[in-house]
Amino acid sequence: MTAPRTAPAMDLAAIVADPATRIVVCCGAGGVGKTTTSAALALAAAEAGRKVVVLTIDPARRLAQSLGLEELDNEPRRVVVPELDGSAGGELHAMMLDMKRTFDDIVAAHSTPERAATIFENPFYQALSSSFAGTQEYMAMEKLGQLRASDVWDLIIVDTPPSRSALDFLDAPNRMSRFLDGTMIRLLTAPARAGGKAGLRIVGAGFSFFSRIISKILGGQLLNDISSFVSALDTMFGGFRERATATYELLRQPGTSFLVVASPEPDALREASYFVDRLSAEGMPLAGLVLNRTHPPATTALSATRAEAAAEAVAEGGGKGAKLAAGALRVHAERMALAVREQRLADRFTHAHPEVAVRTVPAAAGDVHDLADLRVMAGELTAPDGDTRTGTPRTRVLPARR
Repeated sequence: MTAPRTAPAMDLAAIVADPATRIVVCCGAGGVGKTTTSAALALAAAEAGRKVVVLTIDPARRLAQSLGLEELDNEPRRVVVPELDGSAGGELHAMMLDMKRTFDDIVAAHSTPERAATIFENPFYQALSSSFAGTQEYMAMEKLGQLRASDVWDLIIVDTPPSRSALDFLDAPNRMSRFLDGTMIRLLTAPARAGGKAGLRIVGAGFSFFSRIISKILGGQLLNDISSFVSALDTMFGGFRERATATYELLRQPGTSFLVVASPEPDALREASYFVDRLSAEGMPLAGLVLNRTHPPATTALSATRAEAAAEAVAEGGGKGAKLAAGALRVHAERMALAVREQRLADRFTHAHPEVAVRTVPAAAGDVHDLADLRVMAGELTAPDGDTRTGTPRTRVLPARR
């Protein structure tokens, strides 16, 4: 059998404990354990003495449940970790993005109370801040920028949504620029920007013609709502763009690390390849791949084929304990076959991305429900390379020996 290519090792303990690491972004497909990976790394960082906040953009309740909290909201909540060594100074906090509240906070912070009230009451703003496509990703960028600018946190860990849209917040600055510079926005804001009667005379005829056409398409009331909203928000547009661009640049700095999380399944690893390629194209600092929920065998000395043959021989020979021994051998054979399949998938990823560091994490016996389970996972993520507690190096699943 051809020896598999070994991926570079990834030292997650060093990454989360390093004072220079200020942001970790976890991304990947759904159902691969990304949320628990984010929470476990946050716990490991807190136990290393850092003040950590984990921000989830995923609206599911998994993060709150695993941290022993009833719910999460738009403000960091302290997670009580009795085992934390108080002398180390570590703290663990968690929060879940509320895009409407984040948008409201931005409006309130960057406008007068009168103008903010006008914006809040505008029907178009209410729809935009609650459900408009792209708002969540942009507000994620805003919230991350706020957390980093506060300089309260030693480390911010971001748990992104379980889909390819997880990286859509990277497009937020460009999307905002396209929105602000679009023809419709410029026409809607032309009267307000022109100012005075002379300005109104200049833009009046063209805007009236434009508004009559758009009114027929959108409806007069919606057009009025949009125009009023844009006029009220006009002075804030530059700030939106500048902050999004600043956060985007922050993500490209050495103090940020992106982690791609996947399980050893074809679809999940295809998504992981997409994330790796996208991050590379954006020039983002990629720490590596967390290959989660692997199934390393207890030993690799006995291949699946030999274990099956031995099970048949034991069963045919009969005798005391033969049935139990044959069953154990067959379980081992199945585990070895699964390990070989997972290794082939991991090798395929490594051949496509030989420079990407990999950390494998064995599958837990059950779901991660509480801090005790998170601590076990944190140990798997941060254990020294080659730790033999599970009988396998952490950088890859061992191949079968024939």
